Amino acid sequence: MSQKSARAQRSNVVRTQRAANLKPFYIGLVVVAIVGIALIAWSAQHSDASRPSIANVAATPLKAQGHLLGNPNAPVQILEFADFGCPHCAEFATITEPDVRKRIVETGLASYRYFDFPLGNFPNSVHASNAAACAGDQNKFWEMHDKLFEGQPDWSDESNPKGVFETYAKALGLDMKAWDACYDSQKHLPEIDADHEEGVRRHVESTPTFVIGTKQIPGAIPYDMLKAYVDTAAMAAKTATPNNSAPAKGKSGTP
Repeated sequence: MSQKSARAQRSNVVRTQRAANLKPFYIGLVVVAIVGIALIAWSAQHSDASRPSIANVAATPLKAQGHLLGNPNAPVQILEFADFGCPHCAEFATITEPDVRKRIVETGLASYRYFDFPLGNFPNSVHASNAAACAGDQNKFWEMHDKLFEGQPDWSDESNPKGVFETYAKALGLDMKAWDACYDSQKHLPEIDADHEEGVRRHVESTPTFVIGTKQIPGAIPYDMLKAYVDTAAMAAKTATPNNSAPAKGKSGTP
């Protein structure tokens, strides 16, 4: 055998050995890829299975209404975009909002309109919005609103928060059969979605966010600051033309 033929034969042997050594490696890669794809598919089917989605819940999008407190014809409207799972929203609702209701809403200086704006950061936010909306069917939205924010630590991390919400509903004296059927049907998800889309349209990026007159204010602002915005908006309303559009209708309630 010539030297050239011997080199060629050795090269063939080396290539054969390399192919044999690499074969298990490529098989392993294929197995890993198949397992990875299977896990991704399983995760997509099972994660968030119990969490309602607010996307694509209505064939025809609804107009955002929110939940109204006070006189719809008040000279100023306070709009709040909030998430029931948001700790800063709970802080505002339990510390500052009682003064806002008593000293601003009840005196007729402004109306107050709550819009659901679930951020997606808190897994039970939409469930809570659903619970409050179902209480609203029995004119108890604001009472449920208060209980949800006051008891936020009790339900925010629950795998199934309905039991906690049921406790609130019973304490409010709701017709439990009607509330339960409403909650399970999730019939208010299109309205929650409409509220959320209104926030997106207004470029709301955090909760709570307030709209008072022409000002959009992010954060759980203190009472004095909020009152100053209301006073400014009221003064502007006095000098506005009489052709201003009437405020949107919404669900009303008395806490």
